[in-house]
Amino acid sequence: MTHIGSASDPESAWPEWPISGLTADVRPALEAMLELGPVALATVISVTPSGPRPPGTHMVVGALGVEGFLSGGCIEADVAGHARACLADGQPRRLVYGEGGPWPDIQLACGARLEVLVEAIQPGDPAALALFDLRRRRRPAVWVSDGLRRACAEETPEAIEGGITVRHAPTARLIVVGGDPIALALCALAVQTGFETLLVRPRGPLTPPPLMGVGYDRRAPAQALAAWGLDRWTAVAACSHDDEIDHETLMAALPSEAGYVGLLGARNRLDGRLKALRDLGLNTAALARLKAPIGIDLGGKAPFEIALSVVAQLVAARFGKAL
Repeated sequence: MTHIGSASDPESAWPEWPISGLTADVRPALEAMLELGPVALATVISVTPSGPRPPGTHMVVGALGVEGFLSGGCIEADVAGHARACLADGQPRRLVYGEGGPWPDIQLACGARLEVLVEAIQPGDPAALALFDLRRRRRPAVWVSDGLRRACAEETPEAIEGGITVRHAPTARLIVVGGDPIALALCALAVQTGFETLLVRPRGPLTPPPLMGVGYDRRAPAQALAAWGLDRWTAVAACSHDDEIDHETLMAALPSEAGYVGLLGARNRLDGRLKALRDLGLNTAALARLKAPIGIDLGGKAPFEIALSVVAQLVAARFGKAL
């Protein structure tokens, strides 16, 4: 593979409104496009600290267009052009942008240096099939590729000399128990932020909430949480305003592997609620995991303001930031 010049052309121009760039996890798009034909996968190999997207970031180009983004819009059109050329000849490309890059006409406003691998993937590719299977089973995946050879496994796959390694976590998931405007706002914002989102409303309406992308479960919290499973990539938010339902939710969630458990409610009632949970059998270690009151204090009380405070705390927890 060689560092080659710009492949920008009108066909690969970045759209005026790059909605596809809102997608951080391109695995569903990669799978959908591979059902229609070959796909080019672009991956950030390395980036200097000022870059907006980390190593391992993907963008896919295929029959359904472009999904994902690699920078702030500085290089995407050019990468898409290289991706189409890669699909045409089957040869991978390693592209360098910024300092040390072979073309000065593409400037990165952040001043970063990015290196990108572009590779063609055919339908039925074993590594891609393994990646999709692990995603469906909510298992982590390790992807290794040199552009021509690739492998994927839950643990580190076979070594590929000169290959890049990308680690994929299961999709972050949020289960909200409740049904008031705060619960609905939290679900709506979580979906927009990339969470797989489920609303649990025991004995709720037969019709699901009018929120695109939000799952719905009418079972009791313990049943619903057991059925969906609580792994460390799952967050649970007890937001029902009903002590019995909230306590059932927390009794199921706090002893589990769930990576985040939060309780909506007034701070002046918290001591009483914690005592009730202790009386129900939760130990100190389990209760120490509880985020209550849920979210970070932004000062707002409107549904979407509270939802924003919760989603901010969820994202911080996902990346190991203490808030």
